[in-house]
This record gives sequence, C-alpha cells and structure tokens, in this order.
Amino acid sequence: MLYRKYRPQTFGQVVGQEHVVKTLRGALTTGRTGHAYLFCGPRGTGKTTIARLLAKSLNCANFSKIFDGNFNEKLSIRRSLAVPSETLSEGWGEGGFDVPCNQCDQCLAVNQNRSLDLIEIDAASNRGIDEIRSLKESALVSAPSGGYKVFIIDEVHMLTKDAFNALLKILEEPPSHVVFILATTEPHKILPTVLSRVQRFDFRRITPVQIVGKLEQMAKSEKIDIDKEGLMAIAVSADGGLRDAEVSLSKVMASHDNRKEISVDDVYSSLGLIPLNYYPELLGYIVSNDKNSALDLINRAYAGGVDLEHLASGFVDYLRKVLMHTINPAILTSVGEELLDNDIKLISTYSQALTSQQIILMLNVFVSAKEGMKSSPIPQLPLELAILELISS
Repeated sequence: MLYRKYRPQTFGQVVGQEHVVKTLRGALTTGRTGHAYLFCGPRGTGKTTIARLLAKSLNCANFSKIFDGNFNEKLSIRRSLAVPSETLSEGWGEGGFDVPCNQCDQCLAVNQNRSLDLIEIDAASNRGIDEIRSLKESALVSAPSGGYKVFIIDEVHMLTKDAFNALLKILEEPPSHVVFILATTEPHKILPTVLSRVQRFDFRRITPVQIVGKLEQMAKSEKIDIDKEGLMAIAVSADGGLRDAEVSLSKVMASHDNRKEISVDDVYSSLGLIPLNYYPELLGYIVSNDKNSALDLINRAYAGGVDLEHLASGFVDYLRKVLMHTINPAILTSVGEELLDNDIKLISTYSQALTSQQIILMLNVFVSAKEGMKSSPIPQLPLELAILELISS
C-alpha cells in the first residue's frame, strides 16, 4: 500500500501539520520534551506517523551528537548525514538538517519494527485495567538502549474508565526515561484528569491542494501519469485524510495496472466517485427551471450506481460555495481551494444570477431531502421532490 511505502521518515516530509512539527522540533532542539502528549484529530492526518517520528528522534544517536558533541563531532555527523549546510548553525529545513536520521541503530530498529524502546498499543483491543497494569510494570523497567522508552497508545478514548484511572498515576509521575504519546480521533471522550496531565496537539484536516501535491509525488515515483482533475477528485473525496487519499490512489493504480496514463474518468469509475461536473449541471437545470433534465440527471446517477446521499452532500457543499461567493468572493478562497478555474467561473455566474435568499432556500430544501433519504422507500424520491419544490417556487 502506498501509505506504508511513502510514510514520512523525517519531520520535513510531513504534510499539513506544520504547527505540530514546529513545536516538536523546538522541544527536541532545546531538550524540553514533555513526558506525555495527546495527539488528536481526524483519521489519516498523521497522528501515528508523527508519534513514531518523535519516538525515533528522542533516541536518535546522531541527533543527540549534533547538539551535544564538540565542533569536530558535529561537523563529522553532518557530513555523514549529507547535510548541505557549510556552517554549524542549528537550523531546520533547507540548508540545515532534519531528524530522525534513519541511519543510526536506534532509528533502523524502529523502521524495521524490532525496537524494544518503542511499545505501540491499540487501545481498541487492549482497553482493560489489566493491560494498563502491565503497561505500568513495563514502564518501570529502563529502556534496553539506555535512552527513552516510548509508549504510543492509539485510540486511547477506547480505554475503560477503570483503565483510565489506572493510567492517571503514572501519567502524573512517570519515570524519567518514559514518554507517553496518546492518540485519538475523539478527544471529548478523554477524562479531564487525563487531559490536564498531557500536552495536547490538535491535528488539522489536510487541504485538497496539499493532498494533491503528495499524490503527484507518489504518482511520479511510481511512473504513473494521472489527470490532475482525477487527483483532485481523490483529494476531495478523502475529506482531509491523506491516508484515505493514498489508499484510493492505490486502488486506482491496481485497477489499471498495465497502463501508465490514467484519466479522470478512470478515477471516477474505479472509486465510484461522483463526477464534479454533476453539481453545476444540476444547479443549471434548477436555475433554468428545466425539471425534466434535472430529474433525468438524478435517475441517470442512480442507474449508474452513484450513492445519492453522497450526491446530495456534494450538491449542498457546492451550493455553500455559491453562497460564500455571493456574500464575498474572497471567502471562496478559504472554502473552495480545490476548485479549478472553470469551476470558479461557473460559481461566479450562479452567484450573480441568484440572491442569497434563493441559495439559502435551496440549501434548506436539499439538507431536508438528504435527511429524508434515510427513511425513504425510493432512494431518489426525496431529491426529486426537492427539485420539483424549488422549480415550482
């Protein structure tokens, strides 16, 4: 799978979480790392990846030498890491250096899943008090390498209340060699007493433009030429989760294994996605009071296997963009950065042809239609009724 093959191996390769990376790099540089962290945010945004990078960096032999060694030692390490900088200025990024090095024994052990210093626990399947007691006993034992022993607890919100209470004491007063990294998609389920003992980092959804950039790099490495619009369709469907987008790209490539060029139609057919031109087309029929064409589009989509609930959600999102443009065109840049130039022109045209009140009416009608689809005996009926209601009014 591409998401495993191209998982970031240094902080500089992480996409879309610059605020988290900057803070953790600063803590590593100054030696002011905490004993417990909470990484929370939507799925597929890099929580586990950054947790592993932090764990590797804490025990990276070359990283510690860069900061703690003498002049000659620092210069030697940087040359061995192929650092392009001519000076010893401790800077990150271009002209500087990055961590972890992925060359020392400690980094290689983590990369090869044989490190005894890193313990990863899935709280969804190890959620009881007995598992946490075993964790506490393990934490009291020093790391085999003599460095940090790092515990990554994924889906930590799945722990039982008793398990959380058992975890509290060691979170409050952990051994000096232990670092806990908790990860969750549902931070509201974490006990307040736990939240007060950790440094919290909120991961953001990754923007479609950032996802497309990463997918383009992967496609280039795999020597596959994929239509830019197809990549954008994948990015939009991922809803801010880079991993979901990478899985979708893997599926598209597997579906066209012998082809080096993949079109946007190939992407739509492989993933069952809704073509992005459906939304302006449907809105055009409604604006022009062409009920026959609008109803035909709904039934064509249904016959073609399109998920009508997804179609309704996508159309509501499209109407929202038109509304934002009607209020202030500048707002569209923050809610519609995945739009192509032609899409922006269409949205601009519709925003001039419709008033805010008309668009709000459309939004309310289609939101209600989407809710009605859950109990409708005929899947397309709520959308058909919504179209007829808008055209008749």
